[in-house]
Amino acid sequence: MARVLVVQHEDDCPPALVGGWLTEAGCELDVRRPYAGDALPGDPAAYDALLVLGGSMGAEEESAHAWLAPTKQLLRDAVGAEVPTLGICLGHQLLASALGGRVEVNPRGRTVGLVPVEWSDAAADDPLVGALATPRRGVHWNNDVVTALPPGALLLASTPQGDAEVVRHAPAAWGVQLHPEVDAAVVARWAASDDKPAPGVDTAAEVARVDAARPELDEAWRPLALSFARLAGERALR
Repeated sequence: MARVLVVQHEDDCPPALVGGWLTEAGCELDVRRPYAGDALPGDPAAYDALLVLGGSMGAEEESAHAWLAPTKQLLRDAVGAEVPTLGICLGHQLLASALGGRVEVNPRGRTVGLVPVEWSDAAADDPLVGALATPRRGVHWNNDVVTALPPGALLLASTPQGDAEVVRHAPAAWGVQLHPEVDAAVVARWAASDDKPAPGVDTAAEVARVDAARPELDEAWRPLALSFARLAGERALR
């Protein structure tokens, strides 16, 4: 059984659907919540994959959130050991920052709701997302974006506004700005606690759209989790 280390940053940002899909695919999840006092393992190579989730904090807010710097080191160590790694939203930003990229507040403003994914030509041959590189939408709820990719990173998809959406940061490390893991219940909690609403955006309506799009989103992003589980399983067999 493939063992997946999961780093969760907040109660309201659980592994949710992706966690369920990985479990269904035969993975065993070790969910660490460092904000609640859980220790982060020292050696990611003891696991078959690493999943770093989203959160409302910024990737560079290390002084306010003491576990962010150790999480970045965990990501660097996972990349060095070629442990299959996936960062979601904040996790994607932490991975980019850890490897020498830049993360900033999006100068175009917040991105909220369902956003089309625009794949690059390189995505078709990618071992994680190659089978997904067809038109689909993803859920966004973010202030920050990766504004400069780390050296050697490959852009696999962008938003219609040109923001980095899916990136392969290393041979076995990927980041996605979108949220494949969320359902309407998770997004509703974000909307209820949102103290920085996007101008002109009806967050309640966006939650309803996510709920209505559930079958579409499951079909679009369950394959991502299954692909990640496959990579973890391949490592477990070595």
